[in-house]
Amino acid sequence: MMVPAALLLLGALAAVVAPRLLARADWPDHEPVLALWVWQCVVAAVLLCCALSMTLSAAAAWQAVRGHVFANAPHAVVDAYPLVANGPWAATTAVTLACGGAWTAAMLVREVVRARARRRLRRAELLVRAPVLPGEEPGAEPLVILEGGRPDAWWMSGAAPQLVITTAALRRLKGRQLDSLLAHEQGHAQARHDWLLHCSGALANGFPQVPVFAAFRDEMHRLVELSADDMASRRFGRLTTALALVELNEDRGVFGPCPTPHAHVPQRVNRLLTPPDRLTAMRRLGLTATAALVPVVPVLVAFVPGLRALG
Repeated sequence: MMVPAALLLLGALAAVVAPRLLARADWPDHEPVLALWVWQCVVAAVLLCCALSMTLSAAAAWQAVRGHVFANAPHAVVDAYPLVANGPWAATTAVTLACGGAWTAAMLVREVVRARARRRLRRAELLVRAPVLPGEEPGAEPLVILEGGRPDAWWMSGAAPQLVITTAALRRLKGRQLDSLLAHEQGHAQARHDWLLHCSGALANGFPQVPVFAAFRDEMHRLVELSADDMASRRFGRLTTALALVELNEDRGVFGPCPTPHAHVPQRVNRLLTPPDRLTAMRRLGLTATAALVPVVPVLVAFVPGLRALG
């Protein structure tokens, strides 16, 4: 049980240390796309540690599983893993981790089903507020304009994605401000941020006692907005994007003295109005490569005994 235990210890270490390091770093706000990548690599490493530990524990507990896992491996590789004398802990660990994996899959399916149900409900409400004219097909138009007194815009994902914008937003946002708003919403769609939110939400809801998953969900909600802001500001300017955010949200009281559910909006505006302090290209490359290597570490730990036997 040495390797499965080492994998579990490594996963716990990554789950504890990585979020703290990212919380102390000042670069994620300046490099949201890179921060999204780093978070995904960390969570993938934690999940990979659990999956590999489950596989090796199951191989140690049951001969049938061992035959499939080490089907084509030389005897020296099989002998390098002490699979026989591991007692009842191997079966307990394998079953526990398998239940965790099944629960994760169930939470992801539930998250996707709920998202589709919400999307169907919103599309039904959209058809009520913006009926289909003769000769049109539901969902065929990529842009839908709604009559509304509050400035608002959102992207509806799905097989036929649509951008919905209210008439109040069209009256308030002029020229490049409106273009930056549209670019922001298109940035969400192009980067498939909805899938990131689904996965992070499934992990956080399925394992509320695991802090790394809750932090992953919260950071995904924050970083996808910063990433979309940057996509819009690169095309239409940081000041224009900040002014569009202000015009779109000032009637909601988000800039008042009292805390609101949209308290992140002033932070986004201040970030856009602050001169960008981006990392150098070499440091971005280094962080990207380092993050990509994080999920490789559990694989190396799992294969070290076999590699030593072959070497």
